[in-house]
Amino acid sequence: MNQTLVMEFLIQGFSEAPQLLFTIFLLLYMVALSGNLLIVAAASSSPTLHRPMYFFLANLAMVDILCTSTILPKLLGNMVARKSISYGGCMAQLFFFTWSMGAELLLFSAMAYDRYVAICRPLHYGTLMAPQVCALLAMAVWATSLANTSVNTGLMLRLPLCRSNRVDHFFCEIPPLLKLSCAPTHLNEAMAFTADLFLAVGNFCMIMVSYGCIITSILHIRSAAGKRRAFSTCSSHLLVVSMYYSTIIYTYIRPASSYSLDKDKVVSVIYTSVAPAVNPLIYTLRNTEVKVALRRLFSRG
Repeated sequence: MNQTLVMEFLIQGFSEAPQLLFTIFLLLYMVALSGNLLIVAAASSSPTLHRPMYFFLANLAMVDILCTSTILPKLLGNMVARKSISYGGCMAQLFFFTWSMGAELLLFSAMAYDRYVAICRPLHYGTLMAPQVCALLAMAVWATSLANTSVNTGLMLRLPLCRSNRVDHFFCEIPPLLKLSCAPTHLNEAMAFTADLFLAVGNFCMIMVSYGCIITSILHIRSAAGKRRAFSTCSSHLLVVSMYYSTIIYTYIRPASSYSLDKDKVVSVIYTSVAPAVNPLIYTLRNTEVKVALRRLFSRG
């Protein structure tokens, strides 16, 4: 091959209203970072939050910190300086972003399972969601997502990227990078599609089955107050799941040839920037225990 391999990429990013977008993304990063760090601190320091639901919520907060810290600092830097990223930096960004995305999807399933056991099998909750079980579930989440990103990033590393050095996105993601390859990308597309079927569609179906059982159990509760209390423990999780999964499935469960900068860039902002910033607010605004733990945390400080 006579083509020159690309060792540095130019990130197209956003061309309209750069100052306004810089302020928006900076605020989103500050909210995401501070909100998720507070959740981790509250869950680890408050004995009342040493329960499976908050253990998984703290893991979700760490995943959101990893996701935003992988994407947003570089994006903010590109908005005030040259819009470039080295080949190694691009592959590292792809690796850590794909790792966080897979872990987030799997954590949603673990959290749905926790709610299923709490509502549908309350007498066995202490056994089925023992600390050892929760630790094994969390390890499985991180290890499975690590294996997924290792495979997809490894397949990307073997591709010669020489068609162009311009990435039609605001960070290094699989679909726009595949468009730069001057070699066949069928294996990469197949693996990305398979991973999305398992991580996104498969887990989403598991969550829907869990919530089908949960709703059935809630409907059998006689008191209206009991129904509201049971549903309130699931509504925040269901809202976050709906927002996150819809964008992930839209982005990944189709061929790279159908990738569109204008549409996909807006969708990607939701799961890389908006969701990590909104998640702590959704989970805390209606949760009295978390708000009490945060007040105690601030009072000690």
